[in-house]
Amino acid sequence: MNIGLVLTVSAQSPHDRSFWQAIARNKYAVPEHESADAMAHELSALLASPDPELRDELAYSILTTWIYRKNSPISTPTLLPLVDEWRANLKSGLGESGTNSVLKRSFSALCLSSMARREARIPFMGDERYHQLVSEATAYLAADRDLRGYDAQLHWIHATAHTADLLAALAQSALLTKPEQTSILAAIDTRLATAPDVYTQGEQDRLAAALLAVIRRNDFDPSGFGPWLDRVKNEDQDVWTATSMESLSRFQNHNYVLQALTVRISLEPDSPRMIEYRQQTLALLQSRLE
Repeated sequence: MNIGLVLTVSAQSPHDRSFWQAIARNKYAVPEHESADAMAHELSALLASPDPELRDELAYSILTTWIYRKNSPISTPTLLPLVDEWRANLKSGLGESGTNSVLKRSFSALCLSSMARREARIPFMGDERYHQLVSEATAYLAADRDLRGYDAQLHWIHATAHTADLLAALAQSALLTKPEQTSILAAIDTRLATAPDVYTQGEQDRLAAALLAVIRRNDFDPSGFGPWLDRVKNEDQDVWTATSMESLSRFQNHNYVLQALTVRISLEPDSPRMIEYRQQTLALLQSRLE
C-alpha cells in the first residue's frame, strides 16, 4: 500500500463553496465522477453551519432536491442513515436558546420534511422508523426553547416553522394513525400555549398548514376538531382578567393561527367536513372579537 497516497487522500479538504455553488447553478445535477451518497453526508454536516449560504441555499437546497427527485441520486441505503442522523440531531443542544445549536436541529427538521414527503410518495422508511419520527417530531415541536425566526447574521433559523413543515409532510402518509393525528394537534396546541413571544415570521401559517394536513385526511375523526378549538378557547379565557406578557403572546399566536387556518380551509374544495371546520373556526374567531 502506498502510505503517502493514503495520507494525501485522507488530508483532502471537503468540497469548497464554489463546488456546491456550481451544483446549484447546474440544476443540482450530480457532477461526473462524484457520488451523491458521499456528498449527501458531507452536505449534512453543513446543516449546522452559521453561514446561511452554506447551510440553507446550498446544503439544504441540494439535499432536498436530491431527496425528492423521482429518480433520486441518493440511494435508499444512504437515505435511511440520513433520516436517523437527522432524527438524532433534533435532540442536539435541545434546551439551549440563543446559541447556534438550534441550526442543526432546525435544518435537520426541515430536511426530514423532505424525507417525509418522499415517504408519502415512495415509501422507504418502514413502519417502525416512520412512527418513531412522528413521535420525535411532535416532542421536538413542543420542546425547543429557541424560537427565533430570522436573524440578521444567521438569516433563517425558524425551528417552529421547519418542524411544522415536517408534521405537515408526515400527515400525508397512509401510515399516520389516529392517535398520531391527535398527537400532532396536541403538539401544536402545546407550542402555541408555551411560546413566550408572538411569532412574527410566518410561523403561525406553517402551523396552520400542519393542522390542515391532519384534518383534511379522510380518516380524521371530525369530532376531534371541536375539542382542539375548545382547548384554544379555554387557554385564553383569562387573557383580559389575568393579563400578562405570556397570556397576550398566547392569545395573539392563537388568533393568527386561527386566521391562517380559516384562509387555508377556505381554499380547499367545499365538502360538508370543510364547511363545518370553517364554520367552527370562524365562530371561535368571532367570539374573540366580542
